[in-house]
Amino acid sequence: MTLTRRALLGAGAALALWPAAARAQDVAAARALVDRLVAEVNAVIASGVPEDRMIAQFAQIFQAYADAPTIARYSLGADARAASPDQLARYTQAFSNYVAEKYGRRFREFVGGEIVVEDARAVPNGIEVTTTAIFRNQAPFRADFWVSEATGQPKFFNLIIEGVNMLLSERTEVQALLDQRGGDIDRLIADLSAM
Repeated sequence: MTLTRRALLGAGAALALWPAAARAQDVAAARALVDRLVAEVNAVIASGVPEDRMIAQFAQIFQAYADAPTIARYSLGADARAASPDQLARYTQAFSNYVAEKYGRRFREFVGGEIVVEDARAVPNGIEVTTTAIFRNQAPFRADFWVSEATGQPKFFNLIIEGVNMLLSERTEVQALLDQRGGDIDRLIADLSAM
């Protein structure tokens, strides 16, 4: 088979278009993920179930849609490299449960309101899906979900609410908790599990 200049140009054009098509699919998949997440959150908000069940349902939603291992590892910072695989696995589980309940309790503030997905766009570390939270007697506010397919499927790995970055906030909090425990990851795991 002889390669012609036209064939090479055609192949180059196809390769140049592929990343754009892949990005478009990534954007669509990320938006679909947040659409499903928001639909589930809105359904829980509207359900009228008791608060403890609502928090448990929000925690399940967090577990289903968040890239908990990435969030957990980031929160440990440099200490994640020093942790054994067993410690990292136990920490990830304890941290995931802790964060899911923590944010589940925050979601109860959404009762009487709704979250609307506005837009999605590619950003350097994944896809940013912009939403607006609308509540009674409050000004609407922006919440951005950062989504990646690093796990093989779309999951959100960061949430930025009115400029407050969840990853950075959790890292600051975990580092303070770890410092209070003299850098003992096992104590941190035990205490997060008890919270």
